[in-house]
Amino acid sequence: MKEFDLIDSFFKEKGHQRRDVQIGIGDDAAVLSVPAGQSLVVTTDTLIDGVHFPTNTPGRAIANKAVAVNLSDLAAMGAEPAWLSLSLSLPEVDENWLNGFSLGLQELTDYYSVQLIGGDMVKGPLSITITAQGFVPENQALTRSGAKPGDWIYVTGTLGDAGLALDMMQGRMDVAARHKNYLSNRLNCPTPRVLAGTMLRRIATSCIDISDGLVQDLQHILKASNVGAILQVDKLPFSPAMQDAVVNEQAIRYALTSGDDYELLFTVPEEQKSHLQHALSTTSEPITCIGQITGGQEKLELRRDKEKVSYDMLGFQHFSD
Repeated sequence: MKEFDLIDSFFKEKGHQRRDVQIGIGDDAAVLSVPAGQSLVVTTDTLIDGVHFPTNTPGRAIANKAVAVNLSDLAAMGAEPAWLSLSLSLPEVDENWLNGFSLGLQELTDYYSVQLIGGDMVKGPLSITITAQGFVPENQALTRSGAKPGDWIYVTGTLGDAGLALDMMQGRMDVAARHKNYLSNRLNCPTPRVLAGTMLRRIATSCIDISDGLVQDLQHILKASNVGAILQVDKLPFSPAMQDAVVNEQAIRYALTSGDDYELLFTVPEEQKSHLQHALSTTSEPITCIGQITGGQEKLELRRDKEKVSYDMLGFQHFSD
């Protein structure tokens, strides 16, 4: 089957169709309408076989994760997702794999009202590159650079599950059968916190999604904002699966250093704490306060209660020595 036949069979006019797409798949480029008073937010992520997902991961799960990690970036900016472009490299044409992949893509685009508007297909090692675009009201985009001393540090959801799941899948960690499906989904099918991101506009002073580990991603905020932080490791939120599988010290290490959780990490000033609780009370997305911003210029201090603690702070490194 040739490239354009594959596109027609598995991707063209599949999934959600938006009225702001004037021309979608089928021409040299898409033509789109950006609403008045909105800024366009754009992000791109690449997932490579054996690096970002285990080899032999089902196509449906790969598509789910590829979309989710991009929507998570939009969520961290407070943006509402709208469009996706897909560049897909395949070692061979496997129609069963493509069926699963296209189904996973449709599930996410339908759920988040996002339309696939174009892309490319080539022969090569399995990799998926998605460019996601969304809208945020002008001058309301969340960034990493607004944290101030005294702001409280929050996270959505639970931490460390994806790292535990990876160790489970690679045979390094034994997990009770009742938790295996949950953990697999946390790694392969993360939930982008889109609703939480849009509700944090005008409440949060900074925001980032946790893709490379809590410590590493918090340090991005500290560097961009030129501040320090105290992180309370005894406040870190863990899932029942994590609590059952490992002792507390190991759970803390997973939460601090393992990537792929795709939860939101954000800061909120004291005067906005009540607004935060009210804004997110109508959602099913739990939040936890895990520390406070200080004036320490990128200095990160880990504490349990009032005592300082020390942990290996290396999260996932895209390029390492």
